[in-house]
Amino acid sequence: MRALIVLVLLAALVMAATCYDPFLNRQRANGFIRDDTGLRAILQERIRERNKAPQERQREICEDFYLCEQYALNHGYPAAYRHYFGRRRNK
Repeated sequence: MRALIVLVLLAALVMAATCYDPFLNRQRANGFIRDDTGLRAILQERIRERNKAPQERQREICEDFYLCEQYALNHGYPAAYRHYFGRRRNK
């Protein structure tokens, strides 16, 4: 019986010594392996950034122009964009 306990303790010690990696904790161990859903979400986000809706582009243009942004606070961004940039004249 005593030999069995010593053998079990020795096996546990060998297993702990060979399986323990002091340089890699649990949080970092899963950090470099991503599942497909995470990669797919990142890809979809980059596609959405590249292909913006026309309303979003108009809003960004209006936000860059101070008077348009002030007008948008009272009347909304679509009306402000039409007011300042809707009537383009080519001379």
